Amino acid sequence: MILETLTKFVSDMGIVNLDFRSAIMICVSLFFLWLAIKKGFEPLLLVPIAFGMLLSNMPLGGIFQHLTLTDSDMMAEAGIFTIFYALKPVLPSLIFLGVGAMTDFGPLIANPKSLLMGAAAQFGIFTALFLAVMMGFDAQEAASIGIIGGADGPTAIYTTQRLAPHLLGAIAVAAYSYMALVPVIQPPIMKALTTERERKIRMTQLRPVTQTEKILFPIVCTVLVVLLLPSAAPLVGMLMLGNLLKESGRTARLSDTASNALCNIVTILLGLAVGASAQGPTFLVWDTIKIVILGIVAFGFGTAGGVVLAKIMNACCGGNAINPLMGSAGVSAVPMAARVSQKVGQQEDPANFLLMHAMGPNVAGVIGSAVAASVMLSMFGGF
Repeated sequence: MILETLTKFVSDMGIVNLDFRSAIMICVSLFFLWLAIKKGFEPLLLVPIAFGMLLSNMPLGGIFQHLTLTDSDMMAEAGIFTIFYALKPVLPSLIFLGVGAMTDFGPLIANPKSLLMGAAAQFGIFTALFLAVMMGFDAQEAASIGIIGGADGPTAIYTTQRLAPHLLGAIAVAAYSYMALVPVIQPPIMKALTTERERKIRMTQLRPVTQTEKILFPIVCTVLVVLLLPSAAPLVGMLMLGNLLKESGRTARLSDTASNALCNIVTILLGLAVGASAQGPTFLVWDTIKIVILGIVAFGFGTAGGVVLAKIMNACCGGNAINPLMGSAGVSAVPMAARVSQKVGQQEDPANFLLMHAMGPNVAGVIGSAVAASVMLSMFGGF
């Protein structure tokens, strides 16, 4: 009796049932935690993602299961992260509500040319789409993989869960990981595509933007974008609603809740759900490796697209009106990408302040990634 009890106890231990692929993912999660805590790489994103990954790869914990929750009995048996994961259709839109409440579109309104750089930075999305098709993914899978190039985790989740839900774990982890690693990935590309003289270009001061312009912008933007691309309504609509709450001057309490408490709660839930979906046995497959490779290609081409367009705009204007480093901020990682533009610029000229200028293409990239995702949904959603 005692021997049977001990045997059962040992057989129920997690370490006895640890799969080697789960062990690898545990090591990856610890590496992510080190990056977040020791190196400070976007801890608000990486800590919940890495800890969710750590817990879900612990054997026999039952904290996450790939289930479709259809009734209350299944809900009762599901692990807590499974319930978080089931909320994935609505969490990205709520994140956009919070992002909108934290975003100042003033730099974009003051310099509308920034919109072009934000659009050019989406070049990586379509590059990765074609490469993914060439590597054997179908159109819907390729579209979902391409969205990684927008450096926008919520948009990647929103698109993938509608087009290729079986790839959601790999795409979400890749998208959020690259968002967190913006300070590592972007600078070498930016420096390779610009000269020292270009990196030293100083921008003229932005014109003041009136409060009326700030109020009208989210309303006009919503009408124009959603009339052209109805599938953009959940993301662009919530982004602009959050911004209108901020700029209207009449809804301070709602704006504060959306940008702080709500956004923080949703970030925790989404981060844990994304990390938990990266379970070793289902995550460490060849398709995941290809997605990770295509994701970094998409991100690199997106960064390069913004920088190259800024250089072309300078050439067309016949002067040095635009610092090309601003173009790299056209990816959707707000405000990380803008801070990277500022940092790289100040390495050449400590007195050069590019942050507010770079915020123009940066917030344009948020809109651009949502629009690109809507184009993908419109083109491939009916397949």
